[in-house]
Amino acid sequence: MNVYANKKTWKFLLFIIAIIIGISSLGYTDVLVKKLSVEERKKVELWAEGTKQLVKNENPNQDVTFALKVIEKNETVPVILTDENDSIIAYRNIKPSKFHKESFFKKQLELMKKEQEPIEIIISKDYKNYIYYKKSILLKQLSIYPYVQLGVIVLFILISYFAFSSSRKAEQNKVWVGMSKETAHQLGTPISSLMAWVEILKQNEGNVEYLKEIDKDVNRLQKIANRFSKIGSTPVLVKTNIVEMLRNSVNYMKTRVSKDVVFNLNFSSDEKIFVPLNNSLFSWVIENLLKNATDAINGKGNINLYIEETKNLVNIDIKDSGKGIQKSKQKLIFNPGVTTKSRGWGLGLSLSKRIIEQYHAGKIFVKNSEINQGTTFRIVLQKK
Repeated sequence: MNVYANKKTWKFLLFIIAIIIGISSLGYTDVLVKKLSVEERKKVELWAEGTKQLVKNENPNQDVTFALKVIEKNETVPVILTDENDSIIAYRNIKPSKFHKESFFKKQLELMKKEQEPIEIIISKDYKNYIYYKKSILLKQLSIYPYVQLGVIVLFILISYFAFSSSRKAEQNKVWVGMSKETAHQLGTPISSLMAWVEILKQNEGNVEYLKEIDKDVNRLQKIANRFSKIGSTPVLVKTNIVEMLRNSVNYMKTRVSKDVVFNLNFSSDEKIFVPLNNSLFSWVIENLLKNATDAINGKGNINLYIEETKNLVNIDIKDSGKGIQKSKQKLIFNPGVTTKSRGWGLGLSLSKRIIEQYHAGKIFVKNSEINQGTTFRIVLQKK
């Protein structure tokens, strides 16, 4: 659990770092935007002064070059010059619409009124002009830049996270496959040896009863080796009667657990529900869930099996009356190394999840669990 706690801590830290960078960027950009807004205001005021000089110029010989330069210097801030009745006299840095030109300027004027305070130009005692303006494109781009930057940071973190997860999962898969193949290989030698000893013992008629049991266990070992050998390979799915398969798995478990464990099949044994399965691997999953349920009830209690059939799906529920699983562990229970038992490697449910989801295109999850009330695992399979 410490490994997963550390992973969560790192994810949280990455998220916090992204937020801090984003907030810092927003704060710094906000300061820059305010400073540039002041500069743009000054630029417009200077433009207003130049306009005022041109309008009030009554001497045709007076040099107005400076005023013209001031007006022409404004190449970024959109401005509109109006009279007291909002009639547009002039504009700058605005590209009017080819169609509905008048309505376009009216709309721009309304936007400017909402955005900035106008600059008043007193032409005479009874006559005034007003200059309206709005933020330049550069200032608008700067305003949204930190949000874009924050988005890029979050995107980078997400891509890094998924790349790391994919790499880690690929490496885990290699480990799983390697471990499974090696386990199958290691089991092969003692199985072959046992089979040879069985043949020798068969020569003595007094060993018949013992040989039957030994033969069962040898066959069981062969089945286990076969299961492990299939991990990492593409399994062959065959239409299988899921009802019969579940009944066989329960009958197998009954002979290997306490008589105080009661298995209840809440479906008719005569039913026939066919699902594409790899019988060897799928029976492994069922036996693993039944074994976990037996451990959960400490060898005494009830284990119920249910089948629910829909048009396209088959739901299998395995419910025990055991100790239950804490909510904090219910989502982690299928991760390698996570177990609720005092002894165990925490690999059974992880392998079960791989078999159901990757090989059978199904789902397996904790449907419900309450402390000291029991747990229900659900398997969802496609009928086609």
